[in-house]
Amino acid sequence: MNERTSADWSFARDGIATFRFVRCGLDPRTGAARLVYAFDDGPELVETVTFPGAPFALTGERADAAEAALRLLHLVAGVSYYKAAVPREIRIESYGIDADAAAFLETVYVNGLGEFAYRNGLDLHGRIRFPVGAASAATGSGVRTGFAAEAAPTEAAPTEAAPTKATTAPLGLREHALVAIGGGKDSLVSIEALRDAGVGQTVAWIGGSQLIAACAARTGLPTLNIGRRLAPELFEFNRRGAWNGHIPVTAINSSILALAAILLGVDQVVFSNERSASYGSVIEGTGEVNHQWSKGWAFERDFAAYLRRHVAVDLRYYSLLRPLSELAVARQFAKTDRYDAHFSSCNRNFHLLGERPANRWCGVCPKCHFVFLALAPFMPKPRLVSIFGRNLLDDPAQLPGYDALLEYRDHKPFECVGEGSESRAAMAALAQRPEWREDAVVARFAREVLPQLEPLAPTVAELLEPSDEQAIPDALRERLRGRFAA
Repeated sequence: MNERTSADWSFARDGIATFRFVRCGLDPRTGAARLVYAFDDGPELVETVTFPGAPFALTGERADAAEAALRLLHLVAGVSYYKAAVPREIRIESYGIDADAAAFLETVYVNGLGEFAYRNGLDLHGRIRFPVGAASAATGSGVRTGFAAEAAPTEAAPTEAAPTKATTAPLGLREHALVAIGGGKDSLVSIEALRDAGVGQTVAWIGGSQLIAACAARTGLPTLNIGRRLAPELFEFNRRGAWNGHIPVTAINSSILALAAILLGVDQVVFSNERSASYGSVIEGTGEVNHQWSKGWAFERDFAAYLRRHVAVDLRYYSLLRPLSELAVARQFAKTDRYDAHFSSCNRNFHLLGERPANRWCGVCPKCHFVFLALAPFMPKPRLVSIFGRNLLDDPAQLPGYDALLEYRDHKPFECVGEGSESRAAMAALAQRPEWREDAVVARFAREVLPQLEPLAPTVAELLEPSDEQAIPDALRERLRGRFAA
């Protein structure tokens, strides 16, 4: 066992040579997974993910699938720690991975850390290389397994662990969806669409947000709240000068829910990422940097394929909203007022305001700006103003924020917002409506911006058309066709 602690090991970002995936384990009796990492010969960094519903009966092929899903989580969640020093060497000590897994992980790390690298002036292309083959020589005590239904966790020599390999046998998972809920409009649109289609579902989230919990309770559906505790040393490293910035959170959450699906024996993990998520911020001299890369189609496609090849062929991972634009999602949300007093897409609620915020919308961040604008063409003005507590489009102080959304004199914000074409189309539609066209932001758009954009393309109507780029199961897609049709 590594006896070092953060107290007797000094984190020196630029002097670190190696990031180590030390071991991972899951106790099926308690549902607690431990993900262990380290830099060089530093202290073990232990993250804990706790899955409700234990004890879990895991034997045979189901145990193999759970082991593969756990290893995937270990590898993907490591991005939270790797980014602290971005060393050139990566070592996997308790199991090996094949070339397919290594290529997938390199894609996730390089693209998922794209904004992080841009903001910190780093170039990660060619720097991140996952080792292929047998486990590296390890200094830890080995990998904890214990997937047998009644067996206690056992110790195995790290170098004896088999490499991650493709799995093709179906597990006979029951038809049921774990639907990720984030407290915003998108996941609520998915939940109601699945309800309308008759799909059994459990709404799931990770962490202790009371706002998400209240939104989940409002659905009236079964819930699954998964606990996640980061290694506390990471926060100390941040104080000592670690690299810091945005990580691909959706990739981590997807990996957590994939393991949850195997543990619970269900066949679907459903997210609510629309097609706009594939579009990043185009920065002069840099190119495209996508804040929400792991919400995009490329990640969804590759992650789903990885699960089929390495975890379980009958585990489906998809985004129900992938064919839709942000405006099409907003139109769907506006059809019911069930969640008006409960939802929030404002990220500041989750970072700054703490639990149970009195005001669910800060009114000044890019998410508030965009959600207000996206809903405006489809919702009566008094209802929308009531949701936000004020009219964001009649506040001249909001002009710079909306310029960024319009990609007018600025690039798209590093946030989960729609494409510039969507913001321009929505603003142009409002400029034609008597109830909106005199508002400060809309009036200025019509006066100064719109003349530079004409002929305006596409229009709101054109952006409501679903696309064909998606991975929704065929039978479900047919059931939703009428609901999502423009």
